[in-house]
Amino acid sequence: MQEICHLGTRELTTQRLVLRPFKPEDGPAMFRNWAGSSRVTRYLTWPTHDSEATSSALTTLWAKEAEDPGRYQWAIVLKELGEPIGSISVVSHDESIRAAEIGYCIGEHWWGKSLTAEALQAVILYLTESVGFNRITARHDTENPASGRVMQKAGMLFEGISRAAGRNNRGIVDMAYYGILADDVTGKKADPAQPEEAL
Repeated sequence: MQEICHLGTRELTTQRLVLRPFKPEDGPAMFRNWAGSSRVTRYLTWPTHDSEATSSALTTLWAKEAEDPGRYQWAIVLKELGEPIGSISVVSHDESIRAAEIGYCIGEHWWGKSLTAEALQAVILYLTESVGFNRITARHDTENPASGRVMQKAGMLFEGISRAAGRNNRGIVDMAYYGILADDVTGKKADPAQPEEAL
């Protein structure tokens, strides 16, 4: 079985975005662009930030944690703006089955532009092809279907709903689950001509 090779939060580039480790000085942009908005945090597990200082304390922590090759926490930087507009990260992982769960958020000004899906696709590709994860998952409050559309655009498949399975700023909520496997990303499938025991 392939082993996980942790590489940490390496910079990734897409058509419109740069995904990079957070810097301590990203705090004001984080507060201004997403963390200070109650609309953004409505379906999240952490409270709306009340000041730039709160955001700066977090970006300082994330910048330090970026030195750990086992942590994956990116700032989503819009190229044309030159500053972070959201974040995307591995929120949990299980190396025994080579699985990782991804969480993300982006400022409301950039909703509906497929930017989050663009970031999610890049992270999925990196985690499967470079790091060696086989299964990538994500989940969302069922009352937030826009997040599910992000997962779908990134190629993830709907796997079901678990009732009263999560807690966020709305309370205890039903959760929709999505997943994608490394073979789904690469397009490689097991050879049907191979004997069953070889698969």
